[in-house]
Amino acid sequence: MTSTSPQRLGLALGSGAARGLAHIGVLKVLEAEKITIDCIAGTSIGAFIGALYAAGTPIERMEEVARNVDWRQLARLIGPILPTTSLLDGRKVSRFISELLPARSFEELRIPLAVTATDVETGELLVIRKGGLEEALRASLAFPGIFPPVQVGQRFLVDGGLVNPVPIDVARSLGATQVIGVCAIPEVDKRPTETSLALKNHRNGKTPLLNVFNSGSVERLLREIWPGGDEEPPAEDSDRRPPNILRVCAQSIVIMENEINALRLSRYDADVLIRPDLNGLNLLDFHHADAIIEAGVQATLPLVEKIRALTGKNCRTQALC
Repeated sequence: MTSTSPQRLGLALGSGAARGLAHIGVLKVLEAEKITIDCIAGTSIGAFIGALYAAGTPIERMEEVARNVDWRQLARLIGPILPTTSLLDGRKVSRFISELLPARSFEELRIPLAVTATDVETGELLVIRKGGLEEALRASLAFPGIFPPVQVGQRFLVDGGLVNPVPIDVARSLGATQVIGVCAIPEVDKRPTETSLALKNHRNGKTPLLNVFNSGSVERLLREIWPGGDEEPPAEDSDRRPPNILRVCAQSIVIMENEINALRLSRYDADVLIRPDLNGLNLLDFHHADAIIEAGVQATLPLVEKIRALTGKNCRTQALC
């Protein structure tokens, strides 16, 4: 008699800052459809939402928190003195995570979880699966320059999205036989045209590269943290001003992350890839939580039957499953 290995469905939740709130919409549909997730791999915001879900936090609670995150709350994470390694105070970020997360270690989670981070000195991808959960999440969330690096042993760790924006291969390393990948990084329009400077290029449905990071909300945050830091340098022999230093650094990271994301998605195929329509939404648009979560819902609903097929429960009604 031939034995069949059990099917294990893994979920790979990618980076994307505010746009990663779409993961909540994805989980909302999977839970409503009673699709069981056997393991989760998360990067950055995907690690945080994955940890909340793995710890048993209700979807309704995640939605409530996401809707209530505003600029006043983000401002409270800013330290009283500009740090030398980041713009936000890591201790306040720790307290924010602790208040929301009901588990303190990986071993307490009801679903196996892997969190990715990047060694900022070597560029090595680290996969964290045991020990303190808060420390691992702070490391995975540490977007360079915004959040401080997290010291773990002799290493300084930052955002795992720098190396692996959607950790499909990490989910497989947890024993997943099939993987649902969720990518919250929209494709970008790289053409240096007037059209690409609009908030959204309606002709091709892609987000202009220069607007991936630079929303009005980002400008407000920069003014609060660093008065005058968002001012553009004077123009030289051109009717356009060059971007300021903060914008250059932020955009450089965005460019690299988009290129790495495209390469890794082509190399590590997910069995189902969910890519919500997040065009026109920026990295810090937390005040659009409702729209972002709904984008996750709408991207997942058409794929429910395909996901059911991965589990061997390909049916159209709950009563038959």
